[in-house]
Amino acid sequence: MRSLLAPVAWSVSMVLGGLAAIHVYWAFGGRRGRSGAIPELEGKPLFRPGVAATLGVAVLLAVAGALVLERAGHGPGVVSPTVSLWGTWGVAIALMGRAVGDFSYVGFFKRRATTAFARLDTRLYSPLALALGVGAGVVAWIGG
Repeated sequence: MRSLLAPVAWSVSMVLGGLAAIHVYWAFGGRRGRSGAIPELEGKPLFRPGVAATLGVAVLLAVAGALVLERAGHGPGVVSPTVSLWGTWGVAIALMGRAVGDFSYVGFFKRRATTAFARLDTRLYSPLALALGVGAGVVAWIGG
């Protein structure tokens, strides 16, 4: 089981890093992929994140990826083992919670599933969040 630790940790971390990079791209004016990234109601986005919020999400995604690598023993060693343990469990729980969703617009159990976002969420975003959450959970469980 321990032999899976590094590939799982690096995979989770790289995907989170890629998602962070996409958010930085959006924060600095990139438009590609934005239309399907925000839940909507009657063709209008439920919220309009600004530059600071989008960069904040990018930072959180990057930190999550770094915590997973730390827990697996592949980080720079800047946080204690206790912080990396609980931080990685937090990442796992947050991502699995994202996959479950809010029971209305986001996640596997959403009621409003006819928008472009909802279709992408069902086919891509929620399964990816679940896979990343499970991967982070595996790293939290066997890492360290």
